[in-house]
Amino acid sequence: MKYIFISGGVVSGLGKGVTSASIGLILKNMGVAVTNVKIDMYLNVDAGTIRPQEHGEVFVTEDGLETDQDLGNYERFTGETLHRENYITTGQIYKTVIDRERAFGYGGEDVEAVPHVTDEIIRRLELAGKKNHAKVVVVELGGTVGEYQNGIFFEASRILRLKQPRDVLQIHVTYLPFLKNIGELKSKPAQQSTHLLNAMGIQPDFLVARSEKEIDAKRKEKLAIFCNLQDEDIIDAPDLPSVYQVPIYLEDQQFGEKILHKLRLKARKKAHFLAGWKKFEHLRVQTKEEVRIAMVGKYFSTGDYKLSDSYISVIEALKQAAWTMGINPILDWIDSEDMEKNEVNLGIYHGIVVPQGWGSRGTEGKLLAIKQARVKKIPYLGLCFGMQMAIIEYARNVAHLKGASSTEVHPQTSHPVIHVMPAQVEYLAKKQYGGTIRLGSWPCVLQDGSLIKAAYKKYNPKGPAPWLRNVEFQNKSIIYERHRHRYEFNNQYREKLERAGLVFSGLSPDGLLVEAIELPSHPFFVGTQFHPEYIARPLIPHPIFMAFIAAATKK
Repeated sequence: MKYIFISGGVVSGLGKGVTSASIGLILKNMGVAVTNVKIDMYLNVDAGTIRPQEHGEVFVTEDGLETDQDLGNYERFTGETLHRENYITTGQIYKTVIDRERAFGYGGEDVEAVPHVTDEIIRRLELAGKKNHAKVVVVELGGTVGEYQNGIFFEASRILRLKQPRDVLQIHVTYLPFLKNIGELKSKPAQQSTHLLNAMGIQPDFLVARSEKEIDAKRKEKLAIFCNLQDEDIIDAPDLPSVYQVPIYLEDQQFGEKILHKLRLKARKKAHFLAGWKKFEHLRVQTKEEVRIAMVGKYFSTGDYKLSDSYISVIEALKQAAWTMGINPILDWIDSEDMEKNEVNLGIYHGIVVPQGWGSRGTEGKLLAIKQARVKKIPYLGLCFGMQMAIIEYARNVAHLKGASSTEVHPQTSHPVIHVMPAQVEYLAKKQYGGTIRLGSWPCVLQDGSLIKAAYKKYNPKGPAPWLRNVEFQNKSIIYERHRHRYEFNNQYREKLERAGLVFSGLSPDGLLVEAIELPSHPFFVGTQFHPEYIARPLIPHPIFMAFIAAATKK
């Protein structure tokens, strides 16, 4: 098994995740069995209890682990379904080592960072490779070089290379700032971050030079000399209009061939993934028509800035569907807390999306947005919390259930149309929050004659799709979608809401869990308890997002 470690320098947010995902795609295109692993440096066991503004979106794997958003990038780029073995945190490592020590697993030895912690890191990387039947494991090291908290993972990569010198590559993603007052790219920060890496006993094999502009020959020459590399080992990575251009741009520099040469591997028959990728990118460039979509959420603001990382999978799913249809999506962020203070007229939009969320903050603003979507016939898509909010809005304003709400938002509500799942009550009482909610891929039976079933049928790809497993349940199609929720629809209100016109178009196989709702009298009004965005991919856009964009174009 071969290993590629991707580290970062100078600043965070450079694009190590997209670089790692691009390398995974390029190697897969060359016929190499590859898998991607993300290592996060925090002491959390997983990403499930971290605020979205703190660390971006929580991505859920098919087998139910709450992970960093970079795993979403890996799945979107490589088309592979990843597992819990593909995500590692400091908390996982230390917990395992301490639990093993408590069970006398080290036979009385002093338990130390080296070799016991580093051995556990290496063991997990090997496990990820075996689980995914990979020849090459691409490992993204979170954070930046020189941080106190991630040093043990760099040390593990150094030790692994010492043991297997022909099987390990080090790729360093670093930054060259463009100083406008001088008018040139400066290479000194990139040199310094490489020297920090050298001080840890690690010499990078490649430098991926991130910058606002393409780097010129002079900058390449400087980086090569001062970072102890050849010119051809400096890989240019300027800002691009779309992240989907990155693998194409890197491959134009023969990055894949260079990596395989240093790993002493030969390319097999190419799989032509990049051909489809280039076709998709061509569609993006050729888009003419525009649709304006309002994203109404509450995880945009961090200090004085508004970021979109909290909803990155939703954003990418919308883009994938729109570009595939030759349409350019213009996304506007509407803060639901601001909506409560000063309601915005959403009639100018072609579609409204209310994505996932937790807690009571900003919920009334979401309800105002949903009411506008329903009354003004604006295509609406509610995801997880967005479905629950749609049910509450309908219960209050159409079914006349005054004060209807979720027990998560108003524990004493007179009409708890959304309540905690019965299996979750004990977890909440014991404050067992981490990893206890309904997670991973679950089946959903689509109801005959429903809009959502028609969408899956119309926009289903010719080949394999991540939401299908070729099974039938009582002669009805089943789709498999990923979940992340603790609250659900209260079935005591199902009959009353059905009489009021709400359609429950997706149910669990036992009929007890409402998975999807819709309004048949509306151009497009759909809510899903599951997260279709998690398995939307550039070459396989998700049917629900395709149907939503199609409805938005009609408006």
